[in-house]
Amino acid sequence: MGEPMADKYPSYEALRRRERENVDYRIRIVRRESAVAIIAPHGGWIEPETSVVAEAIAGDDHSLYCFEGLRDRPHGDLHVTSTNFDEPQCVALISACDQVIAIHGMAGRNKQHIEVGGLDAVLRDTVCKKLGDAGYAATVVTTGRLAARSALNICNRGARQAGVQLEITRGLRDALRKDGANLRNFANAVQSALREHK
Repeated sequence: MGEPMADKYPSYEALRRRERENVDYRIRIVRRESAVAIIAPHGGWIEPETSVVAEAIAGDDHSLYCFEGLRDRPHGDLHVTSTNFDEPQCVALISACDQVIAIHGMAGRNKQHIEVGGLDAVLRDTVCKKLGDAGYAATVVTTGRLAARSALNICNRGARQAGVQLEITRGLRDALRKDGANLRNFANAVQSALREHK
């Protein structure tokens, strides 16, 4: 798989000026009394099934944010890269949260793998271990495009300026969507990591 297509828009504001909310995209927010936010900034059709995974992890306990493409279009059309993702409602939600986990999709239809990045090293490593214990192939990444090391990355813009990013292959995302028990198992692993690090 080559480099992903370039984003059409450099910021949410640029996207908002050209695209129609509730036609081309929608924003879903569920605020809960929790210091944790689970976000899918490339949900809906942008990175399919990331919203489904984020919802499962948020469950009834944690706040949820999904920016969702509503039509099947090229990936770059509504994809605002994580270091540029500045949708105001998302920024406001996570700024009050100590822990932020962002759910993303990466290439790999025939692979079931997760790359775990972000600046919250303790939570990142615990999430990776819990996913491994639950039977998933998970790897901590600290270098490269998917490591989420930038302070500008949306996962690192919560109250503690350090979050976690899960990059999940298409093959695993599809498997999770098709099997409710598998999805619950995955979500439980991430939730147990969050419980350890309140």
